[in-house]
Amino acid sequence: MPTMMPKYDSQPSTNGRRTSSGDLARTKILLLGQRRTGKTSILDVLFNDCGPKDTLYIERTTRVTKHTYDTVIPLEIWDCPGDITLEALEALDTPLSHFATIIFVMDIQDLYQPPITKLVSFVIAAYDQSPQTNLEVFVHKADALSEEYRIDNYRFLQQHILDELIDISSEYEQIQMNFALTSIHDHSLHDAFSRTLHKSIESLPYLEDLLNIFCYNSQSSKAFLFDLKSRLYVATDASPVDPPTHNLCSDYLLMLNSFGPLYSSHPASAPRSPFLSSTRPSALAPTINTADNTRQAPITKTLFYPSAGMTLTYQLITRKLALLAIIPSAVFEARRGLVEYNVVFFREGVQEICEVEDEARGGGG
Repeated sequence: MPTMMPKYDSQPSTNGRRTSSGDLARTKILLLGQRRTGKTSILDVLFNDCGPKDTLYIERTTRVTKHTYDTVIPLEIWDCPGDITLEALEALDTPLSHFATIIFVMDIQDLYQPPITKLVSFVIAAYDQSPQTNLEVFVHKADALSEEYRIDNYRFLQQHILDELIDISSEYEQIQMNFALTSIHDHSLHDAFSRTLHKSIESLPYLEDLLNIFCYNSQSSKAFLFDLKSRLYVATDASPVDPPTHNLCSDYLLMLNSFGPLYSSHPASAPRSPFLSSTRPSALAPTINTADNTRQAPITKTLFYPSAGMTLTYQLITRKLALLAIIPSAVFEARRGLVEYNVVFFREGVQEICEVEDEARGGGG
């Protein structure tokens, strides 16, 4: 049986990292890097449904561009040109302390001093203004090298950056920086950006508790709460994230996003959803059942069998979020009603969190 969750009560942030865009306070993320490191490509692949091959035709960023995106929290991502300086950024009247996260994108093959010097200068400035700012380094375009050279370059860049900071002052040895190998051609980018996003989600412990309870009551071995469009997982349960499992869930969600609209029908009385199907499922089509609930999110269930004895289930939680869980097939068939019962409680908990977050940020519910 589901257990009661502690009530989530969000308050608007007072640390200066969030400012308003209209009436909605958005969490700011600053994206930095040299020219041709792939900053804009990262955003287009994650948030604009751009295929990796299509990024070859993206124009060079020549000015600071602000991108907004709404998921569990509303984001405002600043994409900066490669030649931006600290002085130019400060001239925009937005200090580095207003950014919850700063992401530095480095080409894995660019081992020269200028990009490292520039990164170090921004790190020191950000740390001096706000030591709590999340500092992330994406060592990007990892697919360009073989595994051996990829690891060597990654370690060289990581060690060189840390050594530069210590050489300037021993005080900077305590700066917390997170490094990740990324590429738009595999799942590494989605995983790295998901982990980065987690650090800005104040409701994350509550979402994780909901997932842990769902996994326990449903005997699920792994569960993710995914953002539908970007395929970033905004929360997962306490068990370690196994890359093959994450990749499988991400690919399955991509398949549903791609083919769901081809089989969709939209009755006038039902909320629009790309996963509402009126056709009888075949051996090649996912099994989908739908129903309306009182909070405007249809109970959508999709089943997939990734391996013998395991079932991957898809449940629509809100219009932007979906629960993907791996459950033993025998358990799912024997206790299907209980699993769906637990999904209802999980959905209500997540929707309440989203409503409180939206109200706290001035979204008007």
